[in-house]
Order: sequence, then structure tokens, then C-alpha cells
Amino acid sequence: MIKSKKKDIRKLSSDKIKDFLVENGEKGFRAKQIQDWLWKSSVTSFEDMTNISKKTRELLNEHFEILPISVFKAQQSNDGTIKSAFQLHDKHLVEGVLIPAEPRMTACISSQVGCSLTCSFCATGYMDRKRNLDAAEIYDQVVAIDKQAQDAYNTGLTNIVYMGMGEPLLNYKNVLESVEKITSPNGLGMSAKRITVSTAGIAKMIRKLGDDDVKFNLALSLHAANDEKRNQIMPINEQNTLEVLREALKYYFSKTKNPVTYEYIVFNNFNDSLQDAEELYQFTKHLPSKVNIIEYNPISEADFLNAKVDKIQRFADYLSKKGVNVHVRRSRGKDIDAACGQLANKEK
Repeated sequence: MIKSKKKDIRKLSSDKIKDFLVENGEKGFRAKQIQDWLWKSSVTSFEDMTNISKKTRELLNEHFEILPISVFKAQQSNDGTIKSAFQLHDKHLVEGVLIPAEPRMTACISSQVGCSLTCSFCATGYMDRKRNLDAAEIYDQVVAIDKQAQDAYNTGLTNIVYMGMGEPLLNYKNVLESVEKITSPNGLGMSAKRITVSTAGIAKMIRKLGDDDVKFNLALSLHAANDEKRNQIMPINEQNTLEVLREALKYYFSKTKNPVTYEYIVFNNFNDSLQDAEELYQFTKHLPSKVNIIEYNPISEADFLNAKVDKIQRFADYLSKKGVNVHVRRSRGKDIDAACGQLANKEK
């Protein structure tokens, strides 16, 4: 692929665009109009910027490019879930999911092409990490999935979860930039409280979230509350032990006052006993939190099975009686491999 000499205009700040315009004899106030077209209106061509003169559009087109994502393939599940393979400008593919669950309309979006963390139960973990997504590529997924929601259900998105392909905290800068654009009145204007960023547990970056006083929600993909078991399924735990994670989460909460969500997939005969539930309670009791119990969605690369329904309920009841705010989440989009842990666009 021949690398373009043009700059990606969405990587420039409004001030940088303004400087460029002034240097080229244009009015500086046009920068605000251009930014509105790029982010509020999500245009993909300079020609669509209709309140800007043809001469200025030609100048922009000569020096810059817009690199939008496109829907490569979309599938709709029997339960109404829509999974999309999004193609990036360099032909890489990532997946995003629209999850309609009254009263919510949730977009599950990706932050990396592939993943480097090799969690044994997750299809994405069996892929190589090719690269991080730019803030604009993350943003574009939200715009595209919102359009799908409008077209299919006549309503816009209510929630966004960074739970697709990749580890968001290993793409920290772009993830935070994308949240800023999504929540900005000069972007999509969504509330940060409607956004959840999920991590497999990068302790130093959890602390950084606290230092940056983020307003969005944080979820930890826990899945086992003792180190021996968690090491087996999540190698990241070897460098980020449960004790280290607990201290990082306490620091994060002390800075942000945001409760933490713990995601816990229940695997048959692995982490579904009452002893496991007790260990989970002991881990979560240190700060305000909630626990989402998640059904496991089998993948061809792994031998795990979902726990039995009665065991899941007994597990949840045990936590509830301990005063834990616990919810059992049912899988959505399993028939099209759109459920939790199943995203893996195998590139050809």
C-alpha cells in the first residue's frame, strides 16, 4: 500500500487547523466549522462541507484526508443484536456490536485490531495484535452503530461499552481522546456516565485513570478471584496480581469516587463453586461496586463450557445474600458469534 502524503485531518486540533488556514490566507473561524463537520456531522468528504467555499475545500483536499471506517459486513441475530465487521483505511477489520435490550440501546466497540493479552477463553485473545485504533476510528464505530440503531429500531444509542476487540488501557491515549470526542458538545454530546471502559487489569493504567479523574465507568474483567485460577485463564494476572489490582482500584476510587463493575464469566466446574463466590465477595467488598455474572459463550479454540443455570443462580444468590449488588447477564447475539468473548474477525 502506497502511503499517502496527506495528513489525517482528524488528528489535528482546532488550533492546528486554524493555524493552517491563516497561513494559507483563509479565515481562522473556518476551523470551528470544519471541526463541526468532522465530528458533529461525521462527514467523510470535504465536498460535503457545504458552508465552506469551493476554494477552501480544494485547499483542504490538497493537504488533508479523512479516513473513515466502513461497514464491511453486518449480521443480525435472532434476538435483534447486530454485529458489524468494520473495515479500516488500511484494510484491517474490527468488530462492533449493537445490543438492543429495552430500555437500553448499547454499542460494544473495539479499541485495537486483535489483542496481545491471550486470555484463554476469548476468541480475540487468539489473534495477533496488529495495531491500536485511532480515536477517530473508535468514534466512527459509535457513529455507525448509532445509525444502525436509528435505522433498525428508530432510536439512538443510550450506552457505549469498550468491551470489543483489544485491551482499551493499552491504547490509553486514543481511548481517552475518543471518549472526549463522544462526550463533547462539539462531538456526539453523550454523557460520560453512559460509557463503560473495560480492562483485563492493567494496574498502573487503572491508577492513571484515577489521576486523570475520568468521568466514565470502569469495569474489570475478573473471572476468578484467586491468583492461581486467574493466572490459568488470564496471563496478565502474573504481572498484575489480585492484590496489586485491588490496591489500584482503591486508588482509582479514592480519586474519582466512581463505583467499579466486576465482570465475572462463570465456567463449568472451574470458577462456579460457592468457594469461588466467597473469594469473589472478599475481593469486591473493599469499595462500592457491582458484579455482572456473565454466561460463557463457547469458542472453537477453547474447551471451556458455560456453568449450569442452577449453579449460576446459586452463585448469584450467595453474593446477593452477602449484600453484593449482583446481576446475571444473559448472552446476546450468540448465534452470530457476537456475544461476549466471541469477537474475532479472522482476516484472510
